[in-house]
Amino acid sequence: MNITSIQKEIESIVDEWITSGLLYKGQLFVIGCSTSEVAGERIGTSGSEEIAAVLFQQFRRLQDQTGVHLAFQGCEHINRALVMDRQAAEQRQLESVSVIPVNEAGGSMAAYAHQHILDPVVVEHIQAHHGMDIGDTFIGMHMKHVVVPLRFKYKQIGAAHVTCATTRPKLIGGARAVYQQCDVQSTTCDY
Repeated sequence: MNITSIQKEIESIVDEWITSGLLYKGQLFVIGCSTSEVAGERIGTSGSEEIAAVLFQQFRRLQDQTGVHLAFQGCEHINRALVMDRQAAEQRQLESVSVIPVNEAGGSMAAYAHQHILDPVVVEHIQAHHGMDIGDTFIGMHMKHVVVPLRFKYKQIGAAHVTCATTRPKLIGGARAVYQQCDVQSTTCDY
């Protein structure tokens, strides 16, 4: 595990997010992360607080520069519940649940986030505007409809596959409806 490479890779992906023009203050950004996968091991087998710390620092930078609210998805042992800032949860009237993520149940990233968010709370469900999945942790259950994959330049952190996604409004109304255009790849939206 080369922590310097991991630092550079997450920094590059966060830079792409910051310059994408997709993120707006107050939106939710979900992060699913297997630090085991980043380290080149099978998901859930080798969690790393060191990797979580490096990633968390860059996610904080993303939050500070864009104003998005972060939500860190835990593993299936806590039903993929999410750690987030209490104020952001309360603004959305999200009900908290009683669990504290730890490395063995929740995962290293969620546990680290719970320890380092000033006033953390754990919630069961959100509908995030954007998300990043590091190590195929499956964040889709916490994204708004309709999810649109993003084709960023960087697709890996350490040994983990990275998928980035945003959302767009549903197209409804049928054959006679008129829709505003949105090209999420060029970040030009008319809605």
